[in-house]
Amino acid sequence: MDRPLTERRSADGPAAAGTPRMSRMTCAVFLELLAREASPVEFEGPLVEARAAGAGPEVLAELEAAKLAALRVRSVMRRHARREAQLQALFDTAGDLAGLRDLDAVLEAIVRRARRLLSADISYMTLIDEERGDTYMRVTDGSVSAAFRRLRLPMGAGLGGLVAQTATPYTSARYLNDPRFRHRDFIDSAVAEEGLVAILGVPMMLGGRVIGVLFAANRRERPFDQEDVALLGSLAAHAAVAIDNARLLEETRTALEELSAANEEIRAHSAAVERAAQAHDRMTALVVRGGGVEDVAAVVTEVLGGTLHVLDADGRRLATAGDPADVLTDEELSGVMASARNIRAQGRTVRRGDLWIASVSTGDEMLGTLVLRAPDEVPDDGRRILERAALVTALLLLFRRSVAEAEGRVRGDLLDDLVSGRELDADAFKARAGRVGVDVDAPHVVLSARYQSPDHRSRAAFWAASHAAVERGLAASRGGEVVLMLPGSDPGAAARRVAKEMGASLGAPVTVGAAGPVHGPDEVAAAAREAARCAEALLALGRHGEGAGAADLGFVGLLIADGRDVDGFLTSALGPVLDYDARRGTSLIETLDTYFGTGRSLSRTAERLHIHVNTVTQRLDRVGRLLGEDWQSPDRALEVQLALRLHRLRAGSALRGA
Repeated sequence: MDRPLTERRSADGPAAAGTPRMSRMTCAVFLELLAREASPVEFEGPLVEARAAGAGPEVLAELEAAKLAALRVRSVMRRHARREAQLQALFDTAGDLAGLRDLDAVLEAIVRRARRLLSADISYMTLIDEERGDTYMRVTDGSVSAAFRRLRLPMGAGLGGLVAQTATPYTSARYLNDPRFRHRDFIDSAVAEEGLVAILGVPMMLGGRVIGVLFAANRRERPFDQEDVALLGSLAAHAAVAIDNARLLEETRTALEELSAANEEIRAHSAAVERAAQAHDRMTALVVRGGGVEDVAAVVTEVLGGTLHVLDADGRRLATAGDPADVLTDEELSGVMASARNIRAQGRTVRRGDLWIASVSTGDEMLGTLVLRAPDEVPDDGRRILERAALVTALLLLFRRSVAEAEGRVRGDLLDDLVSGRELDADAFKARAGRVGVDVDAPHVVLSARYQSPDHRSRAAFWAASHAAVERGLAASRGGEVVLMLPGSDPGAAARRVAKEMGASLGAPVTVGAAGPVHGPDEVAAAAREAARCAEALLALGRHGEGAGAADLGFVGLLIADGRDVDGFLTSALGPVLDYDARRGTSLIETLDTYFGTGRSLSRTAERLHIHVNTVTQRLDRVGRLLGEDWQSPDRALEVQLALRLHRLRAGSALRGA
């Protein structure tokens, strides 16, 4: 059995706080918590234990610093885990594309998948015509207008022309009435004939160059959100890769046809193109097989040599292939990040000393950086391989993100089914829940989280979905609230934790009501209603930013709870006094009841009980020590009087029954 932290310090010797021994022990405590994936609240345990043992301020300061560092490490670990999960949702798309070699079939598959994944009425793709300087409709899915399918958009005209010109995603909930775009009569006429209202368009980027635009549109008003933009952007990246693959394959075929008649320079060029194509195919195959960024880095160093560092958007290392002793210095890292930001838009490789740098990005979002340390000159085909590796790495990171988003939608649908009280096939529902790691038969608490501003809705939903995925629970955004179902049996503690953590994430108070525990799908709907009533009660009481279950709300909880736990309320309000009377044979409850019954008059209480006033005072002092100094405050006094009345009624019922 583990000893308390302060006892372990004493047993190890008289080392003072801040000594190497104390630092190692402090690290061990928090490393143990990290190793077993403890919840954030458990990281407070060593500090609570140290305070209880009378530790000095230096020890507490060291523990606080170690706790904060451990929580940062935990946050990074959680974020990496979420990123690992984000690939699954787009693996099906990657698998479809891997089996297609005809460019038309590839583009039709992408457009069809975009329409289905975004639940859009129509999806379509335009490509840039370099000779005419405009864009033309290449593929459509769901279109009913011949004029719309023949449409060409000048650069900068309409939503699609603006996306193609600026390489920036644009969305409009009501396009025809949106003054941000340069409207042309023939464009608006075709859009109106198709019946389109809401339109989202994202650029298809090849390196830093826009080669086309991928669209999703609805025939009714719809505000496309950031998740829609990110998902369509991922599919647009697929489309760009498919078009680029087709171009590379065509170049390779041409080079092979001319190989017999070409000179040594042509043969060398063909070999270079072949090497780039093979490296790209290997990296693509890694994606299909479920490989990660470290596998892509290994392919690059195997082909080009040197050492490759894969960094995230903030410059933190994701993977290294090659010499493990090769580490970027702070000066090198600073220069690398500056170069990566400058080259992001061009999508090319730049050299900085013996470092070759390629930005990992999609659209306007920088996802990371590839840094190849190579002492020799990297030829043009090697630079292309590095750029292709950056593109494949971007796809992998987007896959991971999309997986988490798709899993969040699945969890939301599951909880919506439970909260709405729909009749469900129990076995089928448990199978659906099991696929996202949720055991619906285990005890869970149900939470209703209320935020203040509608602007917080998307951030609150994202936080809840991420938290539910980590905790193996469910989350759904419903109107002005976020509903969560999390493993556990203490609704009050869960509500307080979620109120604190979600509030910190949003930077605004979050009020959370809780109910439970529930032990099966049939109990969730009633618990959700009780949790909502608890949240509404907290707001009505002015307790914004707090979390509580019915048991934490005193007599208010007694009124709103489905179970009407009278015993629990009596224990909460009068338990210490009742226990004291039972153990000592005293009459504190009778004195307390008489005291309130006489309007809190000490003399009349003494007269009615036939005791001295000093005795009344002594008994009430004892009550204060048992119930707390605030027992006569208005709110506590009301609860105490209600509990006394219920206790008296129950005692009377027991006597009559006897």
